[in-house]
Amino acid sequence: MNDDSRRKVTLLACCAGTFWIGSFCFALPGVMAPYWQETFGVGPGAVSQLPLWVMLPTGIFTYIAGKYQEIFGHTCIAIIGAIIVGLSTVILGHYQSIGWIYFWAFTMSGGCALIYIPTLTVVQCWYPHRRGVVTGLVNLVFGLSSFPMSHIYNRMLTSMGPVAMTTVIGLLALVTGLIVAPYLRIPQENQIQELAVKTMQQTTPGRSLSASEAVRTKNFWLIWSSWALAGGAGFAMVTLSTMYGKKMGLAMEQAVLILAAFGLMNGLSRIISGYLSDHIGRKTTMSAAFLLGGCGYLLMPHVSGLVMWAFLAGCVACSFGTLFAVTAALASDCFGLKHFGAIFGLIFTAYGFLAGPLGPWLGGRILDLTGGNFTIVFSYLGGFLLIAGTLISFVRAPGEESEDEVYSAGSSLEEVYVPIED
Repeated sequence: MNDDSRRKVTLLACCAGTFWIGSFCFALPGVMAPYWQETFGVGPGAVSQLPLWVMLPTGIFTYIAGKYQEIFGHTCIAIIGAIIVGLSTVILGHYQSIGWIYFWAFTMSGGCALIYIPTLTVVQCWYPHRRGVVTGLVNLVFGLSSFPMSHIYNRMLTSMGPVAMTTVIGLLALVTGLIVAPYLRIPQENQIQELAVKTMQQTTPGRSLSASEAVRTKNFWLIWSSWALAGGAGFAMVTLSTMYGKKMGLAMEQAVLILAAFGLMNGLSRIISGYLSDHIGRKTTMSAAFLLGGCGYLLMPHVSGLVMWAFLAGCVACSFGTLFAVTAALASDCFGLKHFGAIFGLIFTAYGFLAGPLGPWLGGRILDLTGGNFTIVFSYLGGFLLIAGTLISFVRAPGEESEDEVYSAGSSLEEVYVPIED
């Protein structure tokens, strides 16, 4: 297989690797939430905390994945992730309390991180001149998978029941992960030179910073804070969408369309924003998307009709999808690719440790305390997105730093792309 073919196969493998984990994160909790609420006799606050337990382990496992993929290889880390995701979902249907559902969310999400970080790292190394587009494409599959799967999961739950459904999808995720993992390898020494020729006229990352160097920069903390706010606001819509639809009198078959709209735009916005970020800039793309999502949240409780609710949920999804798609390229712009996984994992601590409590958990508590007042919840989540858009605008992109802050001067591809023995 020549290098060009290998690049395409690797890109395809990275996309396939994120399909199931995206649907488990963004579709399955929303579809199962009303079922769990009715079956376990819990309130909307307990169910709306599910995103918290999906987000929390990302603060731990993304850093672990980023750090140890440099030691054990991307393939090894992805295989471990596939096993955790698949087996944890196989037994999901057997759980009989909301506490065990939280346990599934925690373990499943931890496994997802072990797959997600290697795919983002590998695909950027193979396409250094189009990092926005390819990370957007991988994130497109990651986010868009929830659009068709929310319908499929709802039908499977009705026709098969929870035990059979989770067994089937868990095994499919496991098999898919084991098939694609061997393809998650970064370029070797002899392939770096070819990449250098192909990317001579393109923008490539500058000198790679270590994780300890990155956390001492203003850029890191601006990105980190944006993730805490925009991440919490975006993911909260996963469970709030169907709950809000039912609160407004929709049947579950209609309410799930709001979630489907969120899933559709969560996916599509990732490739669109990735492409735009390569042409109009990372900051501009992210700030505009956060503004759109903030307006979507603020308007949602003041309009009526399924079409408008779905449209505004899609606006929120655009901000969430852009956060995932563009941050990866922005981080490698600012900090380089050599230690991208570890640095991106540290950025993810904001998503895991703060975004969950600030978004889904606090939203659920407010719903319980106010008797289901979505206006308050949507208003403060919209405010989070507006603040995040402001913060990201202060990130100094490559070429904007002062002379003593420039990271990229004198860098070479060999300094950035260090092959890992898988």
